[in-house]
Amino acid sequence: MTSFGVRRVVTGHDADGRAIVAIDEVANKTTSHRTGQTSVLVWTTDGFPVNNSTADDGAKRQVGITAATGTVFRIVELAPGVVRFPHRTNSVDYAVVISGEVEMELDDDVVRLRAGDVLVQRGTVHNWVNRNTSPCVMAFVLVAAAPVEVGGKSLAASHS
Repeated sequence: MTSFGVRRVVTGHDADGRAIVAIDEVANKTTSHRTGQTSVLVWTTDGFPVNNSTADDGAKRQVGITAATGTVFRIVELAPGVVRFPHRTNSVDYAVVISGEVEMELDDDVVRLRAGDVLVQRGTVHNWVNRNTSPCVMAFVLVAAAPVEVGGKSLAASHS
């Protein structure tokens, strides 16, 4: 996968309630939050439980890094030397490394993740670093969460 050939297949229902393929296309809503990072938005939802009755295209909803009351599903490519972007989100993030390798920096820890590795990110300040010669591609599902509280102190979302 390169920047950015992500085929997006979305199911739905016809007027009789039969299962259909509602969307089958190459996802094309790309964004970048820093040099060396490109992402494609696959789908978003709003609220819980999710409403599967609507025919709206979840990739056309406006969201930031996260959705305050829902979910965000995106594919991210991190180029070698991607610019630092330490941040914390009010979400629980499920991440899967599809290809390549990346380092996740925490306050006092660094973890190397490789293709096939999975991560559950729970509102911690983190940064992605690619010190390799090839891109790292990851899939992320971000689920809205309350801000983390430690010792009675709320740790707010940050994007520095």
